[in-house]
Amino acid sequence: MPRKFIRRFLPDHQKIREQRALAVFGTLLHDANLWHLNRRSAAGAFGIGLFFAFWPVPFQMWLAAALAIPCRVNLPLSVATVWITNPLTMPPMFYGAYLVGVFALGEEIQSFAFELSWDWVVQSISTIGPAFLVGCGICAIVAGLAGYFGMNLLWRWSVVRHWNKRRAQRKSASSDS
Repeated sequence: MPRKFIRRFLPDHQKIREQRALAVFGTLLHDANLWHLNRRSAAGAFGIGLFFAFWPVPFQMWLAAALAIPCRVNLPLSVATVWITNPLTMPPMFYGAYLVGVFALGEEIQSFAFELSWDWVVQSISTIGPAFLVGCGICAIVAGLAGYFGMNLLWRWSVVRHWNKRRAQRKSASSDS
């Protein structure tokens, strides 16, 4: 079942509550629904995490936590899902978002060479920035919805498969006796 698989990778909720970075949320972290792992909370957390994964801002985890709390979905899963964007995956994901934005705005693809400087960032905001931000928005919405509905379907499929397996075991046990 997805619950057992997901639970293996999630940190202990007591350790998360003690994190200084999450002290901003105060006693809101004591809501038991933030730590439960069921179909509704996992699907919502996965959708929130994938939504914020495409936001090109620092502190994506805080944003995911800030939305997971009022939505009362699994907090550790929503924060962990944001890490789909990491230093290895970020360049292809954000370049893909740029291409989506170019397509959505009907613009031409502009060639650019990445430089790790503030001047490059300021200059890029006016040239490739609009297409990049529109693409990130579109990808965030699509990924969030796909994550929510995909996790929902995966969870249901797993439960039905487990029921069918149990039914077959009962049937074979009753036919053996």
